[in-house]
Amino acid sequence: MRATPPPFAAHEWMIAWRYLRARRAEGGVSVMTWISIIGITLAVFALIATLAVRAGFRAEFVRTILGANAHVTIYSGGVVDARGRIDRSLRDYDALAARIAAVPGVTHVAPVVRGQVMISSRSRNAGVEVVGIRSSDLAALPGIVGGAGSYGDIDRFDEGISIGSGVARALGVSVGDRVRLISPDGVRTPMGVSPRIKAYEVVHVFSAGRYDIDRTRVYMPFAEAQSFFNREGAADELELRVADPEAVDALAPKLQQAAGERLRIWTWRDASGGFLRALDVEDNVMFVILSILVLIATMNIVSGLIMLVKNKGRDIGILRTIGLSEGAVLRVFFICGAFTGLIGTAAGVVLGSLFALYIDPIFSIVNWAMGGGVWDPAIRGIYALPAELRLADVLRAVGLSLGLSFVITIFPARRAARLNPVEALRYE
Repeated sequence: MRATPPPFAAHEWMIAWRYLRARRAEGGVSVMTWISIIGITLAVFALIATLAVRAGFRAEFVRTILGANAHVTIYSGGVVDARGRIDRSLRDYDALAARIAAVPGVTHVAPVVRGQVMISSRSRNAGVEVVGIRSSDLAALPGIVGGAGSYGDIDRFDEGISIGSGVARALGVSVGDRVRLISPDGVRTPMGVSPRIKAYEVVHVFSAGRYDIDRTRVYMPFAEAQSFFNREGAADELELRVADPEAVDALAPKLQQAAGERLRIWTWRDASGGFLRALDVEDNVMFVILSILVLIATMNIVSGLIMLVKNKGRDIGILRTIGLSEGAVLRVFFICGAFTGLIGTAAGVVLGSLFALYIDPIFSIVNWAMGGGVWDPAIRGIYALPAELRLADVLRAVGLSLGLSFVITIFPARRAARLNPVEALRYE
């Protein structure tokens, strides 16, 4: 008794390969195959490129937030003073900072003073947020001190101020120039409160990588800020940095216990959580939309296989007559469709990965071709289009493309397997 050949035997692969490379004169199958491959390639490329850009945008957004801002802010809920005003200042900030620093997971605690002022130089004005901070605490902000576009002498911080690169451009100043800070909450006199105006030397210009920070922030020595904003002996809040910013929510109860009931905790997730959740929703929506694009591309496989079955009806009848089973015929045409999906997916992965890895020169070419101004940091918040190629995103794209290709292929392959050989050869 002759043994039955195993599934996906060598002769099945040989027949499938012969059909895949059929000439135009034999039914134009190769043209449809190329159309299917190109369609799947472009769909997978678009999916991987989009996921990489979205992941890069989120990572860059979080990186700049964590690099230039506190991971956790502790501030007072306010107490009513003798004049009936709410006082939110922290008087015992050094003792409180020492208590907070003892919490496991906290790496740095800095008291700060904040105020809104106008900055002026040579008839140019801008509204800025001044942050009073000690030089040792400023050095703990990697996005400020270690920024790629930062320049000046940060060691001279106690002799002047550090301003954002956007502020420097708006005023037309650089390191060594002097600027004036104007605060409406100035000196208290019998005639009322007069504005406080004082000139400072710019000793350092930082670039945090975020347009909104570089355009509005100024750092001032802590003691000078206390005097300038009438906060003698007090701080407005404590800024904390933690070892694991992603797990800051789990650390919040311990911080609240150490701070006490009258103080409030505000984490970076509280400040930016809504935007990050919006990004997650947008990522899911984009994946669904581009999945439909991949589905449409894989439908070309169905068209190609239906044409192949129609053109190869006589061949199918002969193969069935000489003993090829329905399962073998099904596997032959399944190999044709699956191989098309596999090649298209592989090409799409290569193109999408290259796009993510070389996005900077590609974007530079696009920006040059469009005459510049394609990316507006005032709207986007960051200065360049980022991309982060993640293995999980690539595997999602590959799994989606191959899964759809394999499933779609089954239907025309079953049609070929069920073709009656008698009907196929009746008019031959």
